[in-house]
Amino acid sequence: MEIIITLLIGAVAGWLAGFIVPKSKGGLLWNIIIGLIGGFIGGNVLSWFGVAWGGIIGSIVTAVIGAVILIWIVNLIRK
Repeated sequence: MEIIITLLIGAVAGWLAGFIVPKSKGGLLWNIIIGLIGGFIGGNVLSWFGVAWGGIIGSIVTAVIGAVILIWIVNLIRK
């Protein structure tokens, strides 16, 4: 069950990050990948500032922050 919740959080985070930072069209799989990597990045970045959110909403917010950072970096590299 935890794997399904993690995949759903990744999908939602990747989808929401696409509204904040323009990204190339991907689909569900890309949203999940972006959200999962974003969760890792967001967790690390927020830990530098001593911020830790719990629960599903906190996980989604953390993953969205990381996904925005990831998409921003990818867009810089592509240009």
